[in-house]
Amino acid sequence: MTTVRNEPVASVGQRPKDRKAQIARAAAEAFSELGYHAAGMEAIATRVGVSPAALYRHYSGKYDLFRDSVLALGQQLVDGTDFINTEPDDAEPAVTLQHLVHALIDVTLLNREAGGLYRWQARYLHDDDRSIVKSQLRLVHARIHQPLTILRPGLTSSQRWMLSCALLSVIGSIVDHRVPLAPAEIRALLTDATSAILATDLPHPDDTIACPPAWRIFNPDAGTYEALLHASMGLFYRHGYAETSMAQIASAVGIPVSGIYRYFSGKNEILSAGLVRAADRVSGHYAVVTDDLSDPQQMWAMARAAFVATSFANPELAAIHYTERVNLPRTDQDVLRGVHRSTIDSWARLLTSIRPELTATQARFLMHAAMALVVDVGRLVDYDNSGRAPTGDSSYPQACVRQLMQASLFGCE
Repeated sequence: MTTVRNEPVASVGQRPKDRKAQIARAAAEAFSELGYHAAGMEAIATRVGVSPAALYRHYSGKYDLFRDSVLALGQQLVDGTDFINTEPDDAEPAVTLQHLVHALIDVTLLNREAGGLYRWQARYLHDDDRSIVKSQLRLVHARIHQPLTILRPGLTSSQRWMLSCALLSVIGSIVDHRVPLAPAEIRALLTDATSAILATDLPHPDDTIACPPAWRIFNPDAGTYEALLHASMGLFYRHGYAETSMAQIASAVGIPVSGIYRYFSGKNEILSAGLVRAADRVSGHYAVVTDDLSDPQQMWAMARAAFVATSFANPELAAIHYTERVNLPRTDQDVLRGVHRSTIDSWARLLTSIRPELTATQARFLMHAAMALVVDVGRLVDYDNSGRAPTGDSSYPQACVRQLMQASLFGCE
């Protein structure tokens, strides 16, 4: 896979015809790696091999460059699936659906270094531009639904959306991690996982379904320290780390700003403590859930239910993990990455004990995909935009997500 992250694509003074496209791609990788606020025009210019002033011949400012980079990634998904408009009338829907999946995988592989911008940084777009991204995504979903509806006419509209969202989440998960795997292996794993997802029989909404107990990772009633973490995570989720002030955090907890410094040296330490403590607590919770079990299948069933329930009860934490960790110092990022890797590795070992034909690397790859599915589909069907735990009965959507997670890792039963 070609990347321009470490090498300039051309020397200063050269003006190739595709200069603007090169700038957009380098910018997408910079924004994906560093986040919108931390990626400056000078750093982007260095990646391209031009002076910062040269960027302004193509873009009026950083936001203009950011906007074009995000929309260009979305347009690649649209262009990659555009062939469906020229499919013959007698085309087999199963073949068309398979071609759509392969096209989406190929586009995502091509943009593995930059795709995090589209998945997690697009929140910083202005409303009009965010509407364009949503339109791009709706079009891709509609193209997936077209053959899927023919193949599975009994699906409801919400079920079709759930399946296509799960499909895109599993494919898009490869931009969230750097587990090394050959492109051919990635295509094979993702093709198998998405095929199983699209064939999944989801529970019926009228079914009586047990819902595992939910728990909030940070308890605002457990003292000021916990209340600060709870309030901060919600504010970071709703407004973004850069846009959240210490005054807003203090107001949410009901203390003066000076009171925060009894517990934290600053906003950065709050973010670091919140993410690391959340990862540690989640890992410990799963260990407790499966501690008395010896059968891998039982362990997996309990761990899966606990993970889905925890994700539904704490929707802000996964989003903050992916969108705001770039704001941490490198040492703190390494700590967080180590905790996250340890959790993935323990789940991957459980997966290979059930599916011994998988290598450890393949199992890690699939676990990243399954966890992304839970986060993305959970937000689609049940999370609100407030950062609070979802309200109402979430037993049905949780059951659907558990089933989709199962299918992504083990195929259809």
